[in-house]
Formats: sequence, C-alpha cells, structure tokens
Amino acid sequence: MNQRLIVSSAFASVMALGLITTAHADDKAAGKEKCFGIVKAGQNDCANLSGSHSCAGQSKADMGMDEWKYVAKGTCKEMKGMTAEEVKAKMKK
Repeated sequence: MNQRLIVSSAFASVMALGLITTAHADDKAAGKEKCFGIVKAGQNDCANLSGSHSCAGQSKADMGMDEWKYVAKGTCKEMKGMTAEEVKAKMKK
C-alpha cells in the first residue's frame, strides 16, 4: 500500500476523533454554565482566564478566581461563584 495513503488515512482518523470530542463537549455544556471562583485544586473543567494552563485538572489552588467548572444553570450565584465578565473586571483592578 502507498505510504502517503496510510499517512493521509491516519491523519483523517485523528481529525475525525477531534470533531467527535468537540461535539461531545458541546453536549456536556447543555443546561450548564461556567462558574468561576468555586473550583478546588485540580478540579477545573478547562483552561483558565489568565492563560497559565489550557487543560482540565490543572488548577493549583482552591477557589482560584480565574478557574471555572460547569454547574447547572442558575446555581452559580448560590455557590458564591462569578461569571467570566465579573472575573475579567476584577482582574483589571
């Protein structure tokens, strides 16, 4: 079999898996909202606002203002959490 065909097929497979993962991530967010400032160390859902990391589970401290976690819509304020806009405003100060 042609080596280019093998490489092209492998690349296409990897790309397709990325699209499936993205679609699944969008499904997870249905009925949920990002809540900042409520996360325990190592339990964030994805990248933080300050840009110091880009993956889930990499928060270093409890209740980091720029770290977020998905919660059911309408429950963030009850947990004393903030929206991304509120965090950005506080980070500017």
